[in-house]
Amino acid sequence: MSAFIQQLPALIGVVIGALGSYLAVVRGDQARFRREQAARWEERRLAVYTDYARTLKKAVTLTYRVAAHLGNDPHPHPLSPQEAAPLLAEAGLARDPAGEALLLLGSTAVVEKARVWVVTLMEMERFLRERTRDPEAWQELLERQRAGREGYYTAVREDLALPPGHSARWPLPPVNGQR
Repeated sequence: MSAFIQQLPALIGVVIGALGSYLAVVRGDQARFRREQAARWEERRLAVYTDYARTLKKAVTLTYRVAAHLGNDPHPHPLSPQEAAPLLAEAGLARDPAGEALLLLGSTAVVEKARVWVVTLMEMERFLRERTRDPEAWQELLERQRAGREGYYTAVREDLALPPGHSARWPLPPVNGQR
């Protein structure tokens, strides 16, 4: 019995060490799981943010082309309102599920900036449906759309802790000799 009592401290040390090792591994696994889960959600949010931007940008490009047909924009590939109608309808239909995914996974700030951008796009579409010929008013809408897009991208970068990016504002040629 005295040999057992002599070995008891070592046995207790082994048990405590094993328990400590087990707890350290479990805590490490939990921390790794949380990091991996956060990374997966961040990847999903980035995919949703990118998909939404791509969907809106497709519609924006179509509006540029129709505006060029009406004489409001210098886009090199004009498109008549009749030719654009099914493409704009398709872009609008794609925008709804992309917007729902954004509402589900997006941060409040990103969703608000997305709303500003899409409302401006809808105003651009209405401007063209009415077949307005006013290059100055179109330029104002373009500036609002560009500011909306820039605000959206800034909010996305902040939400995903990305570094600041380019504003994508390049000088454009004048419309009908104006600017």
